[in-house]
Amino acid sequence: MTRLLKGGLVLVDPDSAAVRTVIALQYNPETVSRTLQVQAAGSESGERSEALRLKGPPVETFKLDAEIDAADQLETGDPVAGEHGVEPQLAALETIVYPSSDILQANDALARAGTLEIAPMQAPMTLFVWSKNRIVPVRVTDLSVTEEAFDSALNPIRAKISLGLRVLSVVDLGFDHPGGSLFLTYQQQKERLAGLAAGATLSSLGIGSIQ
Repeated sequence: MTRLLKGGLVLVDPDSAAVRTVIALQYNPETVSRTLQVQAAGSESGERSEALRLKGPPVETFKLDAEIDAADQLETGDPVAGEHGVEPQLAALETIVYPSSDILQANDALARAGTLEIAPMQAPMTLFVWSKNRIVPVRVTDLSVTEEAFDSALNPIRAKISLGLRVLSVVDLGFDHPGGSLFLTYQQQKERLAGLAAGATLSSLGIGSIQ
């Protein structure tokens, strides 16, 4: 029997590339939509000499909806689900877009001490994993949660999650960053797959030549 693989997110230390957290989706979404915004050089300048040039990889975004349900865990008497429902799973996703409370408190201490410039807080690198062929660094751009059912203590026991992800390319991260290397592997996999696509002929388009 073939084991069903799950999609999910992996949080990685941006400096050491050590894995911090793995978040597997309880149920794989039925659809994953992608949008690629072309980065054309000529679109801004309007110069004819730039019309066929690309400034870099397209800006790619993912949108997906997932469900979380504590029914199975409650049926088997799982103590965490019994006390908190699906709140831990929701929190694991939501804290991706929060700076840690330790960093917030440390920055507040720096501000109170009169530090003039405080660097923006660095978050772990987030990887979207959708099979071994699609492992790509992303930024979570939006996250919405709809809690649909609750237990007697008002803990959510079923919820729907909508995730928006923006792929981070070598333009965003650089070639020497671990995420930049992962992006290049992701793009190279696209190029290999494109080479497997069956090529058409001009005659299949109803023309004999393009002259």
